[in-house]
Amino acid sequence: MKQYALTNCVIYTGTQVLYDHAVIVNDDKIQDVVKSAEIPTNLTQVDLKGANLTAGFIDLQLNGCGGVMFNDNCSVETLEIMQATNLKSGTTSFLPTFITAPDDEIKHAIAVMREYLANHQHQALGLHLEGPYLSKEKKGVHREEFIREISDEMLAFLLDNADVISKITIAAENATADHIAKFVAKDIVVSIGHSNATSEVANQRFAQGATFATHLHNAMSPVSSGRNMGVVGAVLDNPNVYTGIIVDGLHVNFGNVRIAKQCKQDKLCLVTDATAAAGADIESFQFVGKTVYVRDHKCYDANGTIGGSAVTMIESIQNCVNEVGIALDEAIRMATLYPARAIHLDHQLGSIEKGKIANLTAFNHKFEVLGTAVNGQWQFN
Repeated sequence: MKQYALTNCVIYTGTQVLYDHAVIVNDDKIQDVVKSAEIPTNLTQVDLKGANLTAGFIDLQLNGCGGVMFNDNCSVETLEIMQATNLKSGTTSFLPTFITAPDDEIKHAIAVMREYLANHQHQALGLHLEGPYLSKEKKGVHREEFIREISDEMLAFLLDNADVISKITIAAENATADHIAKFVAKDIVVSIGHSNATSEVANQRFAQGATFATHLHNAMSPVSSGRNMGVVGAVLDNPNVYTGIIVDGLHVNFGNVRIAKQCKQDKLCLVTDATAAAGADIESFQFVGKTVYVRDHKCYDANGTIGGSAVTMIESIQNCVNEVGIALDEAIRMATLYPARAIHLDHQLGSIEKGKIANLTAFNHKFEVLGTAVNGQWQFN
């Protein structure tokens, strides 16, 4: 369908909740939002049967899903499987996340990202490099032997390929963070993560241009006392810094999600940090040379270290509403508008507005995703 109207739905635009309205899609754009009585009589209508209609969810940290991992099978085909799996849970756009690896593998991931972006618009939104410029003390599942400072050659390479790199996670105490201004000048969002720094060092990096923090509370120095804020305290205390948070009931206590929401307000973004287990019925998978085991929808390596998540974005929204007490419209913004703002794409994505890309998601009161549109192409699940 080139032009059609999505009808019989509750529309969460990002600023309003509209009843008895319809979204008109023309080609790949949102043409208009009109009252139901104003729908042109000759226009094809798609009846959403009372579902909630929102902008498509945007996941800023996705290692894998649907049984595949980007690090372990770094290919366009893997990204296509991830996107197809995403759609079943309402995610229409994402940042493929490539974690700590040797330089040649990072270069390959960038080449794959470039090839994918050439043929798939507004789906993967560019690469997220999570490492290798991290802290060994807060490495998580990242392989310690590959954690390092950036070389002059790799710095030049990343800057030369900045057009396909959306975000890079760097530990605040790693000397690579001295180059934050260079990354920012190339429109790469710098995120502080996997860091054991003091709050003073973290705040220095935020002052230098880092604007994001990777999976709040996980792999970062905590608020350990009234005198020591750590990276967590620096993030919570800085009103200008965005942060992702994993709301699966394992990575972060729901009470800590509540506190984070009170502190961060519109800077708190839902991320899944999902792995092959999301959207797949598997018992284990390989993650950068380690076997990760899936038990009760949660992921651990042989040592009991959390190895990413199995949560989806629609499940994260449901947890925000049912377990944390966040209003539905605000939980939706945490999965749509705020992530779009964080990576400077809110002029195209993240809300239902005239002229924006028609990436859309419909789900019912049971948090079941009924269908999605990507670049205006509607499909029911």
